[in-house]
Order: sequence, then structure tokens, then C-alpha cells
Amino acid sequence: MTRRTSAQGASGLAWFKSSYSSNGNEGDCVEVATSPGAVHIRDSKHVSGPALAVTPAAWADLVSHLSGS
Repeated sequence: MTRRTSAQGASGLAWFKSSYSSNGNEGDCVEVATSPGAVHIRDSKHVSGPALAVTPAAWADLVSHLSGS
């Protein structure tokens, strides 16, 4: 997996998306940014829209579940 950094949002977070997230249409993916105590998730098509923030433990659980571990 490689990470591609996106523009920083107004919040000052450094957003990135996985190279695996694209299905050929660069707009169809999510972006992730980390901050102390939270992982932020947003729709790459609506970068000025709402973002979801979860705890690092919740993010780890999600990623583990999605990877089948």
C-alpha cells in the first residue's frame, strides 16, 4: 500500500488516501488524517463536507475487521 497525501484541510490535518482505494475513478475513495487521540475520515469528493472522527482503537478494530484478521 502506498499513501498519497491530499491537500491539508482548513483544520490543518494532513489527509491521505491509499492507492488501493481508487477503482479507476480518482474521486471514489475516502481520505484519512490522524491527530492526537483521533483518526479522521472524510469523503474525498466532498473535502469541505463533514468528517467522521473515531478513536485510534476503533479505527484499528475497523481495519482489522475489514482485512479479515
